[in-house]
Amino acid sequence: MEQAPMIVVGHKNPDTDSICSAIAYANLKNLISPGCAIPKRTGKINNETAFVLNYFHIDVPELIEDVNTQVMDIEYRKTPGIKKTISIKEAWKMMRELDVVTLPVVSDNNKLEGIISINDIAQSYMDEFDNTVLAKARTPYSNLVEVLEGTLVSGNPHNHIVNGKVTIGAANPHMIEQWIGKDDIMIVGDRVDTQICGIEMGVGCLILCLDSPVNPLVLQLAKERECSVITTKLDTYSVARQINQSIPVRYFMRKDNLVTFELDETVEAIKEIMSTKRHRDFPIIDDIGNYYGMVSRRNLLALRKKKVILVDHNEKSQAVNGIEDAEICEIIDHHRLGSLQTISPVYFRNQPVGCTATIIYQMYQENNQVIDKPTAGILCAAILSDTLLFRSPTCTPLDEATAKALSQIAEIDLENFAMEMFEAGSSLKNRSAEELFNQDYKTFQVEKTGIGVSQISSINQRELDHVASMMKEYVPTILSGLSVQLIYIMLTNIHDQSSTLLTFGPNADAYAGEAFQVTPENNICHLPGVVSRKKQVVPALVARLQEEL
Repeated sequence: MEQAPMIVVGHKNPDTDSICSAIAYANLKNLISPGCAIPKRTGKINNETAFVLNYFHIDVPELIEDVNTQVMDIEYRKTPGIKKTISIKEAWKMMRELDVVTLPVVSDNNKLEGIISINDIAQSYMDEFDNTVLAKARTPYSNLVEVLEGTLVSGNPHNHIVNGKVTIGAANPHMIEQWIGKDDIMIVGDRVDTQICGIEMGVGCLILCLDSPVNPLVLQLAKERECSVITTKLDTYSVARQINQSIPVRYFMRKDNLVTFELDETVEAIKEIMSTKRHRDFPIIDDIGNYYGMVSRRNLLALRKKKVILVDHNEKSQAVNGIEDAEICEIIDHHRLGSLQTISPVYFRNQPVGCTATIIYQMYQENNQVIDKPTAGILCAAILSDTLLFRSPTCTPLDEATAKALSQIAEIDLENFAMEMFEAGSSLKNRSAEELFNQDYKTFQVEKTGIGVSQISSINQRELDHVASMMKEYVPTILSGLSVQLIYIMLTNIHDQSSTLLTFGPNADAYAGEAFQVTPENNICHLPGVVSRKKQVVPALVARLQEEL
C-alpha cells in the first residue's frame, strides 16, 4: 500500500500562525521530498486568517477532525471483485489462486452486490439435490460450456436456462419418453436415436459426452427445434457430477445484511464489530458503495498509524482529536512544554520566539530552499498577527528581522498590510457568542485543574464592550459542560495595547486578581499592557494555581 503523506497540522481553534505555519512547513517538506506532506486544519479559520490566505491566493487547508487509525490505513487485501454471472467453479478456482476464502461480487461500475465464501460453495455442492436448480438460477449456457470444457455446436452462448430439469438419457427411447420433459437438459452418449427422441420431446439442450460426433440429422433437427447442443470430452458420470458447478454465483451469494466497513471508519470501531461476527473477511467500501478490498482480523496486526507533524502547539488538549492513536513525527513550536507524550523520540524544535512562522523561515534557510512570494507573505502575516506588529512582549528581535525579510520577498508594506489584516480580523459583527468564544480558545492543565483561555482581539473598543456583554451571558451556560474548571476571556484592544479579562468558575476572579496584582470588579480584571496569552496571561495564572498545590 502506498505510503500516505504526513499530516502537518496546528492546534484546535486555529489562528493565523497555526494555519500559515502548517501550510509553509508542508511546502518545505515537499520541496525536500515531493509529496511527503499535506497541510490540514482542525477547525474553522477566523476572519483574519481568511483575509491572509485570500490576499496571497492560497487555498484553505482541508479540515481534519481526527487522526485515529482508519480502515484506509490498514494493509488490507485488494481482492479483485467478481461478476455475479460467473460460475461457482470459476469462483472456486479464483479462491485457490488468490488463497482466499471469500470473494466480493461487484457490478460493472464496481458497486458491491454481495459476497460468496468457500462455505457457500461447499454448501451448494453438498446440499443441492434439486435437478431444476440450473433453471432456477438462470444459468447461462456459456457457464455450461466452460465448466464441462465443452463446445457449443448449436445455440446461443448468451442464452440462459430458464426451464427444465437435468436428466440422463441412459435408457432406450421408449423409456425416456415417460420422464423426459420440455426444456430439459439431457445428458446423452452416442446413441443417435436417443438424441433425436430428446429433441422431439422438446428438450432445451443436449450434452453429448465423450466427444461423440454430432450426426448431421441431429444437428439439423436441433437447429429447427431451437435445441442447444454441447459436446464434451467428459463421460456421463463426470458431466452429471460437475454440471451444478455452472450455476452463477448470484444464486448462492449473500447479498442481504452484509457486514461492511467504510474506508473512514476507525479501527477501534471495526474491532468491536469483528469480535461479534464469525465471518473471516469483511468487504471495504466507500460512502457510496464502491468496493475497495477485504479486511480480516489478521490485517489488524499490521496497522499503519497516521504520521503527524504538529506546529504551533505541544499540548494534548490543543491537539487534533485522536492524537494518542497517531505517530507524531515532529513538533515545531514556540510555547511552553506541554503534556504530549510520544512512544519514540521525535524531532522537537521549540524556540523562545514570538511566532512559529519565525522558526519555519529559519528552517527554509537551513535547508537551502528558496521561499516563494505567497509562502513568504503568509509567514510574514503570521508573525505580524502573533506579535501584534511587534508590540507584543512575546516579540523578539529575530521575529522582527524575519518579518522584515519576508515582507521584501512578499512585496508588502508591513504597517499598511498589518492594519488591513487587523481590521479584517477584528470585525466581530454578526457573529454568535459561540463562534467568538471558540475562534481562539486554548486549554491548559495544571495538575488536576483545567484552565480555558479565549482571546478575542479588536481595534474597536465598542465591539469589545459588546462582546463582553455576550460572554457574560454565554459562558455560564456552557461552563458545566466543559472539561475545564476555570474560564478566562481576554478581550484585547490592539490599538490601546491592553486587555480586559473576564473570569468564570470557582475563585477564578480571585486567582486572576492575585496573579496580576489587581482588584477584580464584577469578575472583570483590567490589564493595561497585557496582550499576550502565551507570555503574560497563562504563565501568571499557572504560577498562582501552582501555589495551591
